[in-house]
Amino acid sequence: MRVRLADEAATTALGRAVAPLLRVGDAVLLEGPLGMGKSTLARGLIRALAGEDVDVPSPTFTIVQTYETAPPVGHFDLYRLERPSEAAEIGLDEALDTGAALIEWPERLGAEPEAWLGPDRLTIRLEEDGTGRRATVSGAGRWEEAVKEIHVRT
Repeated sequence: MRVRLADEAATTALGRAVAPLLRVGDAVLLEGPLGMGKSTLARGLIRALAGEDVDVPSPTFTIVQTYETAPPVGHFDLYRLERPSEAAEIGLDEALDTGAALIEWPERLGAEPEAWLGPDRLTIRLEEDGTGRRATVSGAGRWEEAVKEIHVRT
């Protein structure tokens, strides 16, 4: 599925559309170059679950932020990881055991990220598209069908 994202509000709306579909064990992989809106999308998703007033900082320096939502969400920024094995040190496996994980820079998990992430993965690739952005959304496991339920309202 491809979604045209004209502005930041549309990117936030995509995150909001994914939020009610999230389940324990889900990994949402946010891919794309710097500045494409990965953190904006994550912020929209988290606020849809936790409330509009929740502070949702980018986990660039902390690497992970956790939120007591339903399901609990761990927001991971793997950009600074040097080795895939560091994912265990920051609690990625635990986050998936007890909740869901939003993962920026999932390519840092190495050639076989599914070994870390389990079967239920939603991948959202953000890219430039003229004056806006384009999101390419695909799913594995239960997300193969659930991706059809994502309806973006801006």
